[in-house]
Amino acid sequence: MKRICLYLFAVLMSVSAMAQSKNPYRNPILYADVPDMSVCFDGQYYYMISTTMHLMPGAPIMRSPDMQHWETVSYVFPRIDDGDRYNLIGTTAYGKGQWASSIRYHQGKFYVWFSANGAPGRGFVYTAEDPTGEWTLLSRPRHFHDGSLLFDDDGRVYLFHSTGQLTELKADLSDALPGGTDMKIFERDADEQGLLEGSNAFKYNGKYYLMMISMDWSIPGRLRREVCYRADRITGPYEKKVILETEFEGYGGVGQGCVVQGKNGEWHALIFQDRGGVGRVPCLMPCTWKDGWPILGDENGRIPNNTDIPHTSMKGICGSDDFASDKLSLYWQWNHNPIDEAWSLTERPGCLRLKTGRIVDHLFVAPNTLTQRMVGPKCTGVVCLDISKMKDGDRAGFSAFNGDSGVLTVEKNGKKTELVMSEQKTRFDRSHAIREVKTEEMARIPFKKKKIYLKIDGEFGLDKDLAVFSYSLNGKDWTVVGRPIKMVFDYRRMFMGSKFAIFNYATKQLGGYVDVESFEYK
Repeated sequence: MKRICLYLFAVLMSVSAMAQSKNPYRNPILYADVPDMSVCFDGQYYYMISTTMHLMPGAPIMRSPDMQHWETVSYVFPRIDDGDRYNLIGTTAYGKGQWASSIRYHQGKFYVWFSANGAPGRGFVYTAEDPTGEWTLLSRPRHFHDGSLLFDDDGRVYLFHSTGQLTELKADLSDALPGGTDMKIFERDADEQGLLEGSNAFKYNGKYYLMMISMDWSIPGRLRREVCYRADRITGPYEKKVILETEFEGYGGVGQGCVVQGKNGEWHALIFQDRGGVGRVPCLMPCTWKDGWPILGDENGRIPNNTDIPHTSMKGICGSDDFASDKLSLYWQWNHNPIDEAWSLTERPGCLRLKTGRIVDHLFVAPNTLTQRMVGPKCTGVVCLDISKMKDGDRAGFSAFNGDSGVLTVEKNGKKTELVMSEQKTRFDRSHAIREVKTEEMARIPFKKKKIYLKIDGEFGLDKDLAVFSYSLNGKDWTVVGRPIKMVFDYRRMFMGSKFAIFNYATKQLGGYVDVESFEYK
């Protein structure tokens, strides 16, 4: 009887996986920078958390009824106050900050763990009963790399982290268990000498599972892939299996993410892929159980992809804004901590007022730069700026923002107002202070209007990743300026996909401001 039940279970899982693989969706399921995904299910919705590093508010919580259509419903924290690097003073937190979070639903509550990468490098544990509302900071444990929470059946709590490291936590998640030590639960085999990180731990049918990304750049032709370790006891011994290893759409392999079980027993996997300038994009696929292993992909082990239909709408993640609300839309994130007294949605209702908050030398250390993800394969952003209250030395505008940025800048120089199109490339030192910004100016156009429209068209694809820049003085007639700018993903600098960015900063004096009247996103 037991064999028959197990056989029927396997058949049902296989049928479920086949049904999922034929669902009409196109990968990547979110064509934007949403890396290091962790997902939990509360019986009604899937909740996902992703990495946003130095952007504030941080740790976005996204919700979906079906793993396909996602919307941002909250952020775990409003800011990180771990030193001046998060305020763009002296140095920066680009590529640092909130990394590789873990979200879990346990006994009616949601828990999030993440570590703030870079000095002082401590962890954060947050909790919430309603993940769409405010999250409460529970503790600041010590740093663990790429951790994954596991609530065991006996009430004990563990964190899998680094490369095969296990640490038991206090039951209240306030810190590691006193007297406990980090345990090495497995050693790399001969085939795992490269990158092995991005832990996702879970328990199923009495066994412990740990998924990780595997990559070895020293082996020619080796794809990034997802491997799984499993054991009957949490301390091991563990055995390993490669559960996903496939090229996808010319960008190489797909690795790092999670699996989650749904309401009807079905399993889904969400694994990301590096796609150049647009960033790291999540790919949805079935998870089929075979011989006690979670095998990812369709029946042929490949990423399911229906190219006859358009990509999933990103409306819940990014979009237009008329700034009619007195609260900032969840579409937006500030570059580093904002200066709260230097922006307002109420001083001129229907506009976002960006005041100059600090005298700085360039865009990359300017506070209160407001960002949204750029989206593939094509996207357009148009911002309308009232620049009538700018002061001498002020710089306001719109950017395709990354370590190499294309920038449309309205410059106020004495009584002259000019639109400048440039490419700006950063160079960081080891502390992540910006050592140099190399600027290539491509156009300088004087004008006298008090309102200007700035447009950026983004196109992302193999060997493409370009941003094109235009302006208009009436919102109807557009002039392309400069040349297309190549958008670059660089883990050594910002470590993020390209963003639309609206900015206003001072180089000589404070007191000026611009009003952002609208932002149109297609």
